Amino acid sequence: MKTMKTPALLLLAPLLMVAAPLRAVEEAEYRVVKQDGDFEIRAYAASIVAEVIVDGEFEDASSRAFRTLFKYIDGNNRDQREIAMTAPVSQQKSSTKIAMTAPVSQQQTSAGWAVSFMMPASFTMDTIPQPLDPAVSLREVPAHRAASLRYSGTWSEKRYKEHLELLGRWLDENGLAPAAEPVWARYNAPFTPWFMRRNEILIRLGGES
Repeated sequence: MKTMKTPALLLLAPLLMVAAPLRAVEEAEYRVVKQDGDFEIRAYAASIVAEVIVDGEFEDASSRAFRTLFKYIDGNNRDQREIAMTAPVSQQKSSTKIAMTAPVSQQQTSAGWAVSFMMPASFTMDTIPQPLDPAVSLREVPAHRAASLRYSGTWSEKRYKEHLELLGRWLDENGLAPAAEPVWARYNAPFTPWFMRRNEILIRLGGES
């Protein structure tokens, strides 16, 4: 029996190691300015994010960037310091050109995806550990207002687009204009049942926070 169980445990171990950090205790700080059912306008505090830009399909981008970001918070930084995982894990379209690796030395002209981890609020840009991997960049996100739509369910592109359309329609009905690309935010570990997951679409708005 022992020899039959070992392969299964070996297959499960990487999943548990990756999923465990997603049980975050700190979330992005905001206050609700307006609520209309599942729609909200929020005022977000300033924050710092660690970000990786990847090319590829919507549903593959997060998994491709996750390992690099996780290594950074797990100690792959100049201080060799572990950084607590926070929520959400965010993904949005990026207009940044992505450099190709050898043997092709040219740049992608199409937009990629920016996948980011929010850093704990205790850090500043002066105190945050600097990444060793050049693919990881640290960026300050200023205080801002954002419209949000919360939903549960699977992490599919289809459900993302359905709820993005609903949020866009709500913005039009309320005379609000987007000021940035929409952000897809996820708060739960991969093993969380689909009906218990907290997913959000956030669209930054112009004006004061």
